[in-house]
Amino acid sequence: MEEYDLIVIGSGPAGEKAAVKAAYYGYSVALVEKETMYGGAGTNTGTLPSKTLKETALYLSGKRDKGLFGVDRALERSASIKDFFYRKDFVTKEQGDDIQSNLMYHKVHTIHGAARFVDAHTLEVKGADTGRIRGEKILIATGSYPFQPPGIPFDGKFVHDSDTILNIDRIPDSIVIVGAGVIGCEYATIFATMGCRVTLVNSHASILPWLDRQICNELLKYMEEDGIVPCFDNRVEQVTVDNSGEMPIVRAHLKGGEPLCADMFLYAAGRSGCTGHLNLEAAGLVANERQNLNVDETYKTQVDNIYAAGDVIGFPSLASTSMDQGRVAVAHMFGLHDIERIAAEFPFGIYTIPEVSTYGMSEEKAKDMNINYVLGVAKYKDMPRGRILGSERGLLKLVVDKDTHRILGVHIIGPIATELIHYGMELVESERDLNHLIGTVINSPTLHELYKYAAYFALGNVGDQGNRRRKKS
Repeated sequence: MEEYDLIVIGSGPAGEKAAVKAAYYGYSVALVEKETMYGGAGTNTGTLPSKTLKETALYLSGKRDKGLFGVDRALERSASIKDFFYRKDFVTKEQGDDIQSNLMYHKVHTIHGAARFVDAHTLEVKGADTGRIRGEKILIATGSYPFQPPGIPFDGKFVHDSDTILNIDRIPDSIVIVGAGVIGCEYATIFATMGCRVTLVNSHASILPWLDRQICNELLKYMEEDGIVPCFDNRVEQVTVDNSGEMPIVRAHLKGGEPLCADMFLYAAGRSGCTGHLNLEAAGLVANERQNLNVDETYKTQVDNIYAAGDVIGFPSLASTSMDQGRVAVAHMFGLHDIERIAAEFPFGIYTIPEVSTYGMSEEKAKDMNINYVLGVAKYKDMPRGRILGSERGLLKLVVDKDTHRILGVHIIGPIATELIHYGMELVESERDLNHLIGTVINSPTLHELYKYAAYFALGNVGDQGNRRRKKS
C-alpha cells in the first residue's frame, strides 16, 4: 500500500492548489480524481463553462456592439448549438489539460478512480486505478453537485439541472428557470441574450437578496428589458413533460396559478456537497443536512488529520476562495506559516449580462449600522470610454462615510464589472478617502474613470465644499 504525506480527493480549484502547494514544499502528494477530466465543477460544469457561454451569447447575438458603428451586426446564419458550445468546449479542455500539466510538473501522483474511506488514514480507490493508499494527512475537496428536489423528473433532455444544461442538443425557444440566485440569474440572462423566452421563478420577492438593493434593482430592470419574465413569491411544486404533440412541452406547475409551459426547464436553486460516496463514517466524519463538511478556521474537520476545502464545505463556494482555502489548509497541516487565513472579505462576481461585482459595505448595511453616509454614482454611458464602447447600461456606486470621507463599499453593474472591482477593493481595504481617489491619475478614456466621477459625485453630496464657498463669499 502506497503511503503519502498528503492525499487530496478531487482536482477542482481547492484540490489542485492544495496538492501543488504541498508538493512544492517537498511533501509526497497523491491526488485522486474520479472523473476523466481534471478541474472539477469549476472547470467542467460550473465557473468556466457558464462564463464562457456568457461571452459566446454576447458575440453570437451581436448585443455587445449592436448599432455601435451605425449598422447592426448579425450572423449570416442562425447560430447552432455547436456554435454555442464551441468555445465552452475549447476552454474547458484547455483548462483541464493545464491542470493535469501543473500536477505532473510538481510531481503530484494522480490516481484515477472513486475514493472511499477505510479509516481516517486509508482510502480505497476503485476505477481505472484500483487499490488502497494511505495518507498522513487527507484533504477532501470533492466539490458539490446540483440539488434535485422530489417532484421534478430530471431527464437531461427537457428537464435539467445546472450540470446537464451544458449538454443540451439545441437552443430552446423558451425556458423556465427556477432559482434567482447567482446560477439562475446568469443562465437567465445568457438564454435571453440568445433569443429565448425566459421565465424566472423564485420563492422570494426579488433576486440576490445580499446585494446592494440599487444594483439588484438595476439588474432586474435590465433583465425585464431583455424579455425575462419574473415570477416571484411563487414555487414550482411539480414538473411534467407532455409528449402528446409534435414537440414535447414542459409544464411547470406553480403553487398558485396556471402552469408555465416551455421547451425546457432548468432547476438552479442550491447545491449539495459531494460526500455521499466517501464512506465518511469509517473515518469518524459526519456531514450536515446538505452533505457539506463542517471545518474550523484552519479547514480541519472534527478528525485531526482530515481537512476539507472548496464547495464541499459550503459558503461561499467560489473558485477564487476555494483555491486559497486549499492553500491555507496545507499551511496548517504542515506548519508552513505562510498564508494562515484567507481574507475576511472578498469580491463577489456575478457573470450575468451585464456583470455585477461588489466589495465592502452596501447602502443597506450602512443604514443598519447607523453610519452617516453619502453615495457617489457614475454611469457608464456618461464616461468617454463608455461612449466609445456603446455602453448604455451600467453604473458604479460608492458608499462613503460622510464624516471621514472614507470609502466603505464599491458596487458595480456593467461590462467587465468583475475586472473593475479590484481597484475598489484596494480602496476599501486601504481605508482610502475621496481626496486620495480624486488625486489619483487614471488613464483616460478608460472605464476606471467611473471611480473618479463617482468620487466627485460623493464629494458634492458631502456638502463641505459648498458650505466653505458660501462662508468665504
